[in-house]
Amino acid sequence: MTVSSSVIIGAASSPAVAPAKTRQVVRQPYPNYKIIVLNDDFNTFQHVVECLTKYIPGMNSDQAWDLANKIHHEGQAIVWVGPLEQAELYHSQLSRAGLTMAPLEQA
Repeated sequence: MTVSSSVIIGAASSPAVAPAKTRQVVRQPYPNYKIIVLNDDFNTFQHVVECLTKYIPGMNSDQAWDLANKIHHEGQAIVWVGPLEQAELYHSQLSRAGLTMAPLEQA
């Protein structure tokens, strides 16, 4: 068996290197969910305000009264928006307290 070497004329002096494969990870934030309280004929303004201030973190009485008025006059109001796990907790607490709730929706 004979070994022959061949010379390639015009070849680049350095070996060809395939471009490196890059993996780009695009981080998507978790979606937020909104808690919507619906108007009904049996919850009083006072009860709605008490529930909102009790169960929604950072909710003060003035904000709760504004939301209670919006619920009454517009038929519903978004009372909180945030991560799903917290939304599920607040939604169930408000529901157990007797408020009429819309299903959780992605914000």
